[in-house]
Amino acid sequence: MIERALGLPLSSAQAPNFGTWELKTIPLKYLKNGSLTVKETMAITMIDPYNVARTEFENSHLFAKLRKAVIAARIWISKQEESSILHSVTTFDLGNSEVYNQVRDDYNIARNAIISGGLDALKSEMGKYIQPRTKGPGGDPSHRTRAFYARTGFLKKFIFPELYS
Repeated sequence: MIERALGLPLSSAQAPNFGTWELKTIPLKYLKNGSLTVKETMAITMIDPYNVARTEFENSHLFAKLRKAVIAARIWISKQEESSILHSVTTFDLGNSEVYNQVRDDYNIARNAIISGGLDALKSEMGKYIQPRTKGPGGDPSHRTRAFYARTGFLKKFIFPELYS
């Protein structure tokens, strides 16, 4: 909805969707104790095994999208999605060497798995901050697509920096 309001047409291109920046929205939810948390992981970019196997992290679609991502965190109210409250807008700070190194290591784990065993070697358990996993419905293994996802713990570092720095 935010993309439509900003005039962005539908696109599945791997380039940042606003040219110089990439808009991502993530839902937050209230826990029983009343605190807010990240509701789910966030898709970052599709995995093209040919490209990933031949591309170092610094030149990858993953790095390009993360460097240019603007994250709009909204509070999830209900399944009906009749309304949504914008909580915050932030970016990924990859200038922190610990964060940068971990994201690079997560990419390289997936990259090495693809090089040695192809897409079927990717497992959702891989990666501390970034995980490779099936995107969309599972079904026929020959038609599964995979994407890099930001884990909720990684997202919390940027949405709630006062709690997860």
